[in-house]
Amino acid sequence: MNRHTESPNNEKVLLKVRDAARWFDVSPSWLERIIYRKPKVMLRAVDGVSFTLKKGETLALVGESGCGKSTVARLLTGLYPLTRGSIEFEGVELTSMTEKQQHAMRKRLQMIFQDPYASLNPRWRVGRIIAEPLQTHTSMTAEQQRERVGELLEQVGLTATDQNRYPHQFSGGQRQRISIARALALNPEFIVCDEPTSALDVSVQAQVLNLMKDLQRELGLSYLFISHNLAVVHHVADRVGVMYLGRIVEIADRNQLFGQALHPYTQMLLGAIPDISGSGRARIPVAGEVPNPLNPPAGCTFNPRCPLANDRCRVEIPTLLQQGLTQVACHAVEEGRAPAVSHAERPEAGS
Repeated sequence: MNRHTESPNNEKVLLKVRDAARWFDVSPSWLERIIYRKPKVMLRAVDGVSFTLKKGETLALVGESGCGKSTVARLLTGLYPLTRGSIEFEGVELTSMTEKQQHAMRKRLQMIFQDPYASLNPRWRVGRIIAEPLQTHTSMTAEQQRERVGELLEQVGLTATDQNRYPHQFSGGQRQRISIARALALNPEFIVCDEPTSALDVSVQAQVLNLMKDLQRELGLSYLFISHNLAVVHHVADRVGVMYLGRIVEIADRNQLFGQALHPYTQMLLGAIPDISGSGRARIPVAGEVPNPLNPPAGCTFNPRCPLANDRCRVEIPTLLQQGLTQVACHAVEEGRAPAVSHAERPEAGS
């Protein structure tokens, strides 16, 4: 079923996230705290994330492993509760919904997981896997469910007869197509894609990405695309948000970010892309290590790795501010000490 929607260039906001945070209690056991007087420890996996997503748009979140990208994905789909903040879907606050309203909303928000080998039940036939959301959220008969599953499989490039087979009988790319079919079963408007191609061979990644883009055009879908692969992000995203230690440090249009990144961390990520074109462009190594998230640095958490850090950076957390066409959280950019870095060469998908 086709769903026509407005262009991502319009200003109709589908999703609005404000100051979202998710903290995990990783304290020692109560006995250790009493005997050894160990303090309570909180892991701030996501700590004050704000962004919007327009209808028909793909917003990518990128960053090093452990920066909080997947936690954001699970917050949006209700797999984790918020510690603070708010999430609005078409102006409706998700956290204030009743259980019945949340049940109805789940049909409109779906998720594609990273590993197609782990996200599909190996003991179920494909037909049952894809039909499960139909059984839960609709009143379709068994025959109607079977017809719908066949349509979905054909929509993602498989055949209706594949619903009689088991997941182990498919390749990795085919399994991810099955995951996509399951996500589409209830005609969602918004899909969270948590590194959907990272477990696939490079030769298969482009096929799955092209399928997702085709489905987006056909069905008017909106994507939040989680990835650490900048080449993939450049291929699929309309806008890009860069995360570091639980916070967004820069958000910009894809071409703006890849063309003139403002934040030193974004510049570092783009500069670390290997040059396979033979142009002789210098490869900038990613400096330092990500700090321990249980004991992050004061002020800007990137300051121990940043060549532009000053005393203010070490004590004051920067705010995400509009700088031209880009939103960036950086004191050096705010003070005019950080020139934009041009990356004329764009990464090729699969590199």
